[in-house]
Amino acid sequence: MFNFAYPTLLYLLLLAPALYGLFYLARLARRKKLRKYGNINVLKPLMPQASPYKPYIKITLELIALVALVFALARPRAGEKEAQEDTQGIEVMIAFDVSRSMLASSNDDPAGISRLNRAKYILDRIVDKLDNDKVGLIVFAGEAYTQLPMTTDFVSAKMYINSLSTDMIQSQGTAIGEAISLAMRGFTSDETIGKAIILITDAEDHEGNAVEMAQAAAKRNIQIDVVGIGSTNGNPIPLDNRGTYLKDMEGNVVTTALNADAATEIAHAADGIFINGASGSAISDLTESLDRLEKGDLKHVTYKASAEQFPVFGWIALIFLIVDIFILDREIGWLTKFNFFTKTESKK
Repeated sequence: MFNFAYPTLLYLLLLAPALYGLFYLARLARRKKLRKYGNINVLKPLMPQASPYKPYIKITLELIALVALVFALARPRAGEKEAQEDTQGIEVMIAFDVSRSMLASSNDDPAGISRLNRAKYILDRIVDKLDNDKVGLIVFAGEAYTQLPMTTDFVSAKMYINSLSTDMIQSQGTAIGEAISLAMRGFTSDETIGKAIILITDAEDHEGNAVEMAQAAAKRNIQIDVVGIGSTNGNPIPLDNRGTYLKDMEGNVVTTALNADAATEIAHAADGIFINGASGSAISDLTESLDRLEKGDLKHVTYKASAEQFPVFGWIALIFLIVDIFILDREIGWLTKFNFFTKTESKK
């Protein structure tokens, strides 16, 4: 069989005809400009080194390399059939706060590690412990979006986690209730599998329906563990690395603090626990809480290394790019006797 690990990336193939269209328009514009100076056949001897064929050869090589690279990124798999393995595990949906306040320090030191980076570190370690489980990722600020649907592909999960940024959502706020609602819809319908939401947030300025949504999750046997990130004493929000901080309309520096009471209330409403992200035992406490969930039957689809075909397409892209580099724009002598792209005028 033949399929792709990331078939949605194949939409990038649309770049090929788009780029060729731009190239063709550029060639037409070039010919139009040359006609301003006279007949092209008369001007051609004045440009003996300008090859009429090289641009087409180079764009063809570049487009082939682009197509091969897209195929490589989509991770084609063929040859050996997939191996399906029945394992026992749980489903975990991560809801990650990417509001601007996550740029503030995660501890009492205003210059300490940011809440965002501390949260990434915790999640990276937790994902390493979810060997036989499924994981998904939601990001939220003023709105909530699914970043990664429920999957057993932990490599992709860690890539998405490492790429998290406060620039992902322009609408500011802390829509915890919306994030919980979206997370609940991301689980499978199998009631025999334990389900948990890991909510990572500073819980500041959250919407009023967060507790109600947590209670709704508890009715569906979905546990919510809240990892509170930040200092309860408050810290300014840096805007750059030069000591510039976010200010209000009156010019005062804005400070943001972890709302531990609100975070604890949300966790308790969904039979979960509140964990202070600055604690040295945060990772072990969260792991112990997840271990209490009932494990159900999960089907893992895996592929042997020999089934991965992306290296072939990676080599094709590299070879065509190297060939493209060594093809200069000068005309090739032995091709001057041929005319492939223009019509020859009949002699009278």
